[in-house]
Amino acid sequence: MPYSRAKVISGIAKAVTNRPVSAEDIERMADEIEQGLRQAGSEVKTSDVGLAVLEKLREVDEVGYVRFASVYKEFQELTDFEREVGLLLQKKTPPKAATAKTGDE
Repeated sequence: MPYSRAKVISGIAKAVTNRPVSAEDIERMADEIEQGLRQAGSEVKTSDVGLAVLEKLREVDEVGYVRFASVYKEFQELTDFEREVGLLLQKKTPPKAATAKTGDE
């Protein structure tokens, strides 16, 4: 199936409906996705496009990310949403730094 920029934009737009993401943001994401796919090579799989969309949505709007993931990953149960949100939260939480002793204690 040939790459379709219109499908990428449509998928992103649906995922971010009623979210604070502008049309310009959507166009920029599509541009960045295309640039990344071009760098990956001439033969691009549909799954590569879907993963690239997920990555951009994760950066721009987490709710949009979960919406897109629910369709792309074919969520069937509430636990699918819980798992994905858990993974999203794990990637956001910085690792705990070791507490340095300052000598003021």
